[in-house]
Amino acid sequence: MKALFPRAEDVQAILINTSGGLTGGDTIDLECAAGAGSSLTLTTQAAERAYRAQEGHARMTTSLEVGPDAQINWLPQEMILFDGSALERRLAANLAPDARLLMVEPVIFGRVAMGETLTSVWFKDRIRINRDGEPLYWDGLDLDGDTVAHLARPAIGAGAGAMVSLIYVAPDAEAHLDAIRAVLPETGGASLLGPDLLTLRMVAPDGFELRRSLIPILERLTKDQLPTSWRL
Repeated sequence: MKALFPRAEDVQAILINTSGGLTGGDTIDLECAAGAGSSLTLTTQAAERAYRAQEGHARMTTSLEVGPDAQINWLPQEMILFDGSALERRLAANLAPDARLLMVEPVIFGRVAMGETLTSVWFKDRIRINRDGEPLYWDGLDLDGDTVAHLARPAIGAGAGAMVSLIYVAPDAEAHLDAIRAVLPETGGASLLGPDLLTLRMVAPDGFELRRSLIPILERLTKDQLPTSWRL
C-alpha cells in the first residue's frame, strides 16, 4: 500500500494498493489519525477489487482516530466483488466529542460489462463509529452464497448491482438532509439519527448509476473538494 499527497486546501492522501486487488489470505490494515483542529481526506487511486479466493478470505481493517475539532473524510472508491470472492471488511472510527466525520463505502457486485454474475460470494462488512468512547453508529452486512438471487428480491435490492452506505457526522448534518433527499433516486434514502448524524443508503443498477447519484452528494458534503481521483 502506497500513499500520494496531492495539493489541496486540506491534507489529502490517495491510497494505492500495489498488488492490484485482494484474494484469500491477503490482509490490509490501515490506521489514520487527524490531530486537534486538522482536516484529512483519504481516498483511493481507483476501485479496489476482491478476486476469487482459492482458500481462506481476505481481510481489510481501517481504524480512524479523529481528534478535537478535527475532521476525516473517508472516501474510498468502489469495492468490486468478483464471483467467488471472500472478504471481511471492518472500519472503526473513534471521534472526539466535537470531531467531524464523512465516510462512504460503495460496493459493486460483479463486473457487469463482462456479464459476470455473483453466484458464490462471502462478504462480511462491519462499521463501528464511537464518540467519546460511546457507540454512535454501528452497522453490519453479511452476504453468503448466491448474491444475485439475494439482491433480486424486491424487498432487498430489486435486482441492484451496486450499493453505497454514507455517514456524515457534523453540526450541519440536519441542514443537508432536505437537499440530499431531493437528489436521491427512489432506490435511496437518507435519515437523521441525531441532530449531527446523517445516514444514507442507496442501491443502483450498476456502478455508473450509483456514481451519478452519489457524486453530487459528496461534492455538497465536501464543499466541492471531492478528490480528483473520483473524476478520472
